[in-house]
Amino acid sequence: GVNREIIDRAINKAKGGSDENYDFIRYEGYGPNGVALIVEASTDNRNRTAADVRHVFDKAGGNLGTTGCVSYMFSQKGVIVIEKENCKLSEEELMMQALEFGAEDFEADEDVYEITTAPSDFSSVREQLENLGLEFLEASVQMVPSTTVALDEHGAEKMNRLIDNLNDLDDVMNVYHNWEE
Repeated sequence: GVNREIIDRAINKAKGGSDENYDFIRYEGYGPNGVALIVEASTDNRNRTAADVRHVFDKAGGNLGTTGCVSYMFSQKGVIVIEKENCKLSEEELMMQALEFGAEDFEADEDVYEITTAPSDFSSVREQLENLGLEFLEASVQMVPSTTVALDEHGAEKMNRLIDNLNDLDDVMNVYHNWEE
């Protein structure tokens, strides 16, 4: 879920509040069983945030790495997720439209359709799909892993805790990983 403080900060920023001293930082590291993680944060105190993020990784038996240590395993993509039951179009129609609008890929699983785009095409694809009256479960530019790591039950528990603890940090905005959930 979206952090209340981040929302307040965004509202404050929109009102012209003092938010100039916030830095955007990306941390990279490994969780249980070598799962790769990318943590995106916005902070007014880099040292505090780095210490907080490092603490969460250490507690989970993971470790923070250097910039670039895992990001090569991810690529930035626009991701649009549509719930099947709320979709007015058939799977084939949606796929045809999405690809026509410039999407890179289209996947259907049990409950949702997932459309991926190049980051540069994301806004235009999203707008054109919106114009068809489609509603999105999710629509954002994300870091998508090229390979995934499977975990056993124990590893999955540790990984869930790590993700929750990272998301509990006020400065953390996004957590991306290559765990095959």
